Amino acid sequence: MEERRYVLSLIVQNKAGVLSRISGLLTRRGFNIDSISAAETEKPDISLIIIVFQADAHTAEQIMKQLEKQVDVFEIRELRSPESVTREHVMIKVKAAPDERNSIIAVAGIFRASIIDVSPETMIVELTGESSKTKAFIEAIKPYGIIQVARSGIIGMSRLEAPVLKEMF
Repeated sequence: MEERRYVLSLIVQNKAGVLSRISGLLTRRGFNIDSISAAETEKPDISLIIIVFQADAHTAEQIMKQLEKQVDVFEIRELRSPESVTREHVMIKVKAAPDERNSIIAVAGIFRASIIDVSPETMIVELTGESSKTKAFIEAIKPYGIIQVARSGIIGMSRLEAPVLKEMF
């Protein structure tokens, strides 16, 4: 079977050990997690976890079934385009000799990125967008000399109905 990228949104109890159990469930089965982000929602006792991984359809279905069995998981939803909106935040520290700064600023402008820090030798640029946009920006800025990249991982929301969270609490 052909593998593809899966983006899962999990609404979970916000308590110690939940994230570890969820990530462990995937890693124990030999799956690499491409990205994972977790944070408290508008309700302090509930967290939203977004997990991104590669798998074939059968394997992804098995992962979702295993996640559903977890006591602290209230809802699992696959975020698929166009029913969902996903974004990633990236910060890139790039070499910025004085004679190259204008061209770095021009590249950043094309991608609607922001220069958030400037030092005598470097610039830090930030960008938020779909993963394809962040990847394209990284490729475009590479020739200047990337020193460091920090990526948030994917976050997202369904455009469709509200999550079960609204009815639960």
